[in-house]
Amino acid sequence: MEQQKLNPTIVYVLAIIGLLCCCFGGLGFILAGIAFIIANSKLNAAKLNPENFEPNSVKAMNTAKIIALVILIINVLYLAMSIYRISTVGWDEMLEQSRQMMEQYQ
Repeated sequence: MEQQKLNPTIVYVLAIIGLLCCCFGGLGFILAGIAFIIANSKLNAAKLNPENFEPNSVKAMNTAKIIALVILIINVLYLAMSIYRISTVGWDEMLEQSRQMMEQYQ
């Protein structure tokens, strides 16, 4: 029986897009979370039938899972920081600081 390959490409793509979306207040946790869930489910399927999957592809998927987890943690921390800043400083003050920074760079 031919062994199946796990393709971690979608996990990498979702995780990297999630990292880029971190700049939007940590909202990339959605994509990074989906990437982590996909990788985790595929690795669980590989653990149930390890003889059906190539060892190298399982290692690649494990690496993709770790990357997705790291990006997920970064996004959750940034989201928590954004919520904290909004609750302490206020939305209007944050917009004013942003406007001042934009004027400074022009």
